Amino acid sequence: MKKTLLALALASSSLLAIPAAFAQSAPTDGNNWFLNGNVGRTAINQGPYDNGHDTGYAIDGGYRWALSPNFQLGAEVGYNDLGNIRAKNIFNSQPVVAPGKSQLHGWTAGANAHLDLSPSWYLSGRAGLYSWTGHGMSNDVNPINKGLSDNSWYAGAGIGYNITQNVSVGLNYDYYDAKKHNVDLSTDMISASAEFRF
Repeated sequence: MKKTLLALALASSSLLAIPAAFAQSAPTDGNNWFLNGNVGRTAINQGPYDNGHDTGYAIDGGYRWALSPNFQLGAEVGYNDLGNIRAKNIFNSQPVVAPGKSQLHGWTAGANAHLDLSPSWYLSGRAGLYSWTGHGMSNDVNPINKGLSDNSWYAGAGIGYNITQNVSVGLNYDYYDAKKHNVDLSTDMISASAEFRF
């Protein structure tokens, strides 16, 4: 756990330095702190969890620098819980009777960007380090239930609408990579989000 926290701290501090270098010559208006939350449908499309889905959530916050009147680049940190998806029986696609649900949650640290298409609409993107902990079935002839943790990556994109200067809502797609020891818990999430800027 100490190594994970140290990795997140180093990643966050290095990501904060990159936009700061660009922001020296950028306009000061449009710089802001933000906090956002997502809730949506999660899915695993491989292995014993193929086509399984559940509900997940994510919350993150950070700071964005205005690099031009319609483009912002920033750093973010957050946490997510991507739900519990039941393993499927590989022979008849029925739920496995024995406990076999997946579990995936973790911390994120990365970069994010906003591109304003108009005063109301924008596109967003994000990517970075995903420090995850999971529990799930291996993709073997005789699956084994394993508890795992590792560092990997996440990425996502979305479209949003500004309700006011400080509040927006959006639709997003995110992918969280989580693979280790023949257990693949990599999860997609399609979600609705709300963001508050201050």
